[in-house]
Amino acid sequence: MRWTLKPKPDQKTASKLAEILKIDHVLAELLVRRGVESYDDAKKFFRPDLNDLHDPFLMKDMDKAVNRIKNAVDVNENILVYGDYDVDGTTSVALMSSYLKTLTPQVANYIPDRYNEGYGISYQGIDYAADNDITLIIALDCGIKAIEKIAYAKKKGIDFIICDHHRPGTHIPDAIAVLDPKRDDCTYPYKELCGCGVGFKLIQAIHGVRGGALKAILPYLDLVATAIGADIVPITGENRILAYYGLQVLNSAPRIGFQAMLSQVKKKSLTITDVVFLLAPRINAAGRMKHGLHAVTLLTETDYELAVAYAKEIETYNVDRKAADQSITIEALQQIKEKKEENKHTTVVYDAGWHKGVIGIVASRLIETFYRPTLVFTKSGDKLAASARSVKGFDVYNALEACTEYIDQFGGHKYAAGLTLYEEHYDAFKNKFESVVEESMDTALMTPEILIDAKLELTQISPKFYRILKQFAPFGPGNMAPVFLTEGVQDTGWGKCVGAEGTHLKATLKKDNIQIGAIGFNLGSKCDLILEKKLFDAVYAIGENEWNNEINLQLLLKDIN
Repeated sequence: MRWTLKPKPDQKTASKLAEILKIDHVLAELLVRRGVESYDDAKKFFRPDLNDLHDPFLMKDMDKAVNRIKNAVDVNENILVYGDYDVDGTTSVALMSSYLKTLTPQVANYIPDRYNEGYGISYQGIDYAADNDITLIIALDCGIKAIEKIAYAKKKGIDFIICDHHRPGTHIPDAIAVLDPKRDDCTYPYKELCGCGVGFKLIQAIHGVRGGALKAILPYLDLVATAIGADIVPITGENRILAYYGLQVLNSAPRIGFQAMLSQVKKKSLTITDVVFLLAPRINAAGRMKHGLHAVTLLTETDYELAVAYAKEIETYNVDRKAADQSITIEALQQIKEKKEENKHTTVVYDAGWHKGVIGIVASRLIETFYRPTLVFTKSGDKLAASARSVKGFDVYNALEACTEYIDQFGGHKYAAGLTLYEEHYDAFKNKFESVVEESMDTALMTPEILIDAKLELTQISPKFYRILKQFAPFGPGNMAPVFLTEGVQDTGWGKCVGAEGTHLKATLKKDNIQIGAIGFNLGSKCDLILEKKLFDAVYAIGENEWNNEINLQLLLKDIN
């Protein structure tokens, strides 16, 4: 691990803010770094306000989208809500279809089959629409690059409205409306919405034109918050407001489908982290192991007993998913070892028999072992399909763009992407990708970095300090949970390795007559550093530990030295 202490923000501003808010100077520094410099800024940050959501009509083509949907509703036109098979896509479809069904019964849902159709808009999906007299498709979390598919639909008399958040290509599809804040010609003030977020802006616009109050569509924000967490978009600006209120809905009045899922995991209060690690994998498991429509069915179900049955089914898919990704990870690691590729700048592995639904998870697992840009390929029809994952600071999308001579199709983000290519191009692509990464990536990025927000003394950690720190949430990209460094601490003498294989580290840290419990997941190998009351430095986040109905502050160790 590389420890990097962030430079201090303007100290004069931090001191003034600490005085105004009557908070610890370190907390004031954290706020200044987040652009909070006054009382009013702090109020906006700590109390996100729905009134600060942007006017949806600032998004290019929003008026066209709203008018086309109004016309469809007025004449009882058949509408197909189409979305990708991941969490962002399935929550988007659940959101849009459940809202539209309050306006018209003529709404059907479509999620492409991961294996037969692949990512995004498919010819098969368009043919399904044509065969069922559907003349309007609303595509969510996909479509921004579907030039040929949209042209094909147009020939069949089918109109498209695209709600996407991925980077556009050189040309924009010839659809009725293309809603994507990342369009070069779109001046929408916030660029980082997820697909479900763009979908929410569309229903906000439709609802507003119909004279409805914003309050009436807040129940849909449980879906938006789930998509924001799962798609790892920045939790800043408008996303912070949507996530903040979405979590309130999830924790106070979640939809029936979420209630059924949460009955499986027995969690009292959800954070964005819980969304990422508890809800998202289960929703994703449907598309990975069976079909994404199972997730949409659960998320739109209004009968609790039926929802519980669907949730149990999805739990089974999730168990199967875990088994598949564990076995494939073992095989991939063995392949890397056999080919003596441990010291390359990239990891690119392929096996025709690997389950397409879990290769993205396997790519992330491989990064835990070999910290470098990673692609995991499997056979998909007459092509190879891959999921790409990257390391912090390296844009894998740009690297793939440099290899397009060997790629059939690709799309995605800076840190995660998907692609297909023909098998005869695999070796050439693998060599080119390695070459591109070797030339363009700073080798320092191949060592995981811990960014430290501030040095902190144990004496500064109090219930009040943590109470304020908790209000920095929801945490995520752009607003990560603060990480602190305390130097010269020691264990009280009872520290030990815990877990089935001694994988984790449990200790009680002591300095200046202050003691506080600490847990370090996957730090069991560093147990020797704390024995015999040796002095060491600790990097950690601050959390809570509940034991015997008592809640105490706890340090969540990131690393020790």
